[in-house]
Amino acid sequence: MTREYPDDVAGPYEAPPYEFEDREGRVIEVERYDDGIEPLLEMYAAFDPEDRAQGIPPTNEDQIRTWLETLVEADALNVIAWHGEAPIGHAMLVPDDGGSFELAIFVLREYQNAGIGTGLIEGLLGAGREDGVERVWLSVERWNKPAITLYRKVGFRPTDDGSFELEMSARLTSDA
Repeated sequence: MTREYPDDVAGPYEAPPYEFEDREGRVIEVERYDDGIEPLLEMYAAFDPEDRAQGIPPTNEDQIRTWLETLVEADALNVIAWHGEAPIGHAMLVPDDGGSFELAIFVLREYQNAGIGTGLIEGLLGAGREDGVERVWLSVERWNKPAITLYRKVGFRPTDDGSFELEMSARLTSDA
């Protein structure tokens, strides 16, 4: 399958580091992250099983560790949202075989619906743009209306009308 991308460039996005106040009044820091997987292990171990989608994140510590190590080996671009010293959200761009990047985002349940997902994705896409990423795609379960609304808000557009999952894409730079 050839993936389609919008002609218009999405954004603008601010590249991290930056901080913002979420809708609950908490100060959230967003930063690039490439300093090992240890801070993320605890976050993912606490992840609510109902918030897992498409089999990720994995459910036990060994599987989480293996999954995160695979992302590091794949040269994924990682951005983390912090509340104080605790990571509360993680978004990544993982390169695919076609020169594009797949987006994945995870926010702990007690921090959802407060604007953190938007801040995290915008930071990730800003970092991606800084790194020369041109095309980004994702897949989301069709029933997940809050996620679809978020992805549309930050510039993603649906690219298919088939299957159980909805595929969406965005362009971060114009064709050179």
